[in-house]
Amino acid sequence: MLKLLGFPASNYYNMVKMALMEKGAEYEDVRVYSGTSEDYLSKSAMGKVPCLETPDGSLSETSVILDYIEDALEGPALYPADPYERARVRELVKYSELYLELPARRCYGEAFFGSGPVSQEVKDSVRPVLERGCQAVARRGRFAPYLAGDSFTYADIVFLHSFPMAAAVGQSVFGWNLFEELPQAKALLEVLGQRPIAVKVAEDTAEGMKEFRKNYGIKG
Repeated sequence: MLKLLGFPASNYYNMVKMALMEKGAEYEDVRVYSGTSEDYLSKSAMGKVPCLETPDGSLSETSVILDYIEDALEGPALYPADPYERARVRELVKYSELYLELPARRCYGEAFFGSGPVSQEVKDSVRPVLERGCQAVARRGRFAPYLAGDSFTYADIVFLHSFPMAAAVGQSVFGWNLFEELPQAKALLEVLGQRPIAVKVAEDTAEGMKEFRKNYGIKG
């Protein structure tokens, strides 16, 4: 059986979890917070979560895991069959990952964990990337009604767990409404949020965040 290692306060963990659930896959949820042990590093060489244990070995890096899920598991297709359309979905995945989630992550300490304000230098480097990321998604997304067109894909899973985090950072750290930068996001998130699996993942995330804060002594 597949084993998903990580914790439900992690948005990358939740991307993989949602993909597995959308596929109807059976898997075991293995809670891992820290990736510093030699045992874990043998499975995820950078010590990152999530990690997926498969019958053939372990895999890390979320986009790699999502590709494995699509290639190895039965269930509804989450990539288009057409090579160009499939590449467009991967392109949108990268826009969300590289230009929304990752720059916003540099401000997570201030936005979510009460670790104090980030430096002005960080803020000055993060905001322009978020602006360009929103513009890129607006240009390349179709929003018809899903991000890549009329079918639900991995681009939607990654966006669902990236843009709200970036938007929360924008509001908390910059006093900036990212929904004004990407107005199409509101309707898309409403559509995605109505999926029963998205509802379940969100509920588990809320409980997982409580567990995470307690585990690390984070107040709030």
